[in-house]
Amino acid sequence: MIQYQALIERDGRGYLVSFPDLPGCVTEGRTKDEAHKNAREALSLFLEEARDPRWEVPVPRRRRAAKYEWIRPFADVAIPLMIRQARARHGLSQRQLAKRLGVSVQQLQKLETPGKSNPTVKTLAAISDALDENLQIQLVA
Repeated sequence: MIQYQALIERDGRGYLVSFPDLPGCVTEGRTKDEAHKNAREALSLFLEEARDPRWEVPVPRRRRAAKYEWIRPFADVAIPLMIRQARARHGLSQRQLAKRLGVSVQQLQKLETPGKSNPTVKTLAAISDALDENLQIQLVA
């Protein structure tokens, strides 16, 4: 799953949140819960701008300080980027993966675009098979 560490710091009126791996991705909240909620939304909005298929998803660095917490973007943003990353790991172009899946390049581009992608479990399984990767779906609270 795609996730990034957020630096969550208390300031005078609440909490300030920033993502060191994603310059310019910042938010705040009056309470720590509000800061977490806003952090997830800010992260999702930042990554949703990754509509250019050549844009490389930044690799998150692990930081050990207690002020850092892992934040996950919304699934409709994370899943398309995970498809894009998996294709890139296998050194395939969009055209090559589309051919393996038996879909058009435009359909694959949509699957890899945050905010436009809405793959079914059947489609995710087909992508997993085409890339010879394990598909793991979990419901986590």
